[in-house]
Amino acid sequence: MTLPVAILAGGLATRLGPVAGRRPKALVDVAGRPFAEHQIELLRRHGVERIVFLVAHLGDMVRETLGDGGRWGVTLRYVFDGPSALGTGGAVRHALDELGSSFFVLYGDSYLECDYADVARTFAASGADGLMTVCRNDNQWDRSNVHFEHGRILAYDKQTQTPGMRHIDYGLGVFTRGAFERFAKDAAFDLADLYQRLLTDGVLAVYEVPGRFYEIGSPAGLAETRAHLASSSSNP
Repeated sequence: MTLPVAILAGGLATRLGPVAGRRPKALVDVAGRPFAEHQIELLRRHGVERIVFLVAHLGDMVRETLGDGGRWGVTLRYVFDGPSALGTGGAVRHALDELGSSFFVLYGDSYLECDYADVARTFAASGADGLMTVCRNDNQWDRSNVHFEHGRILAYDKQTQTPGMRHIDYGLGVFTRGAFERFAKDAAFDLADLYQRLLTDGVLAVYEVPGRFYEIGSPAGLAETRAHLASSSSNP
């Protein structure tokens, strides 16, 4: 499985408060190591060879800490937002030249234990411009935002919840370059805007992940992820 991965690592760790301190969220300590190292090792186990960190706030610290990826047998690259914030979608749009024709996108605060190769195969077979992974959530880990039935996404909305929304955006997407080229270069937009446009145009595929996601974007999520990864490292 050779698709590169873009990791959105430019956000401010505002919800973590003093836990993050002056470190970017990617470098927050989780089970004794910077969180991004756990992400890299997980992706490498799934065959990923090229990872592009999309950074802004304290991005130089991320690059200095992680380096070129040689110690993990992967290639790490870094793309900075620039003088103005571009949003999650705009940051990927800005980095297209580093990503190729198709690629994964995941959030810098997510730890996603799914079958990446199968997600990639599903995307390739779909012929769609984008794919959203979803998991059954029932408002358990965060507010559900996807109405998913019979293998199709019927609605997606991060702001307004409807009764049919029992799934949630799992946090891993696959896209073609052309999906992002629907937006102007250096325009600020969010991934949610792109997902909505692809869904409206009928070119958004879906993959249901059977498990849950872990994240460090909130104090509660950070505590859960720390416990999970500490347990995983003690029981390989």
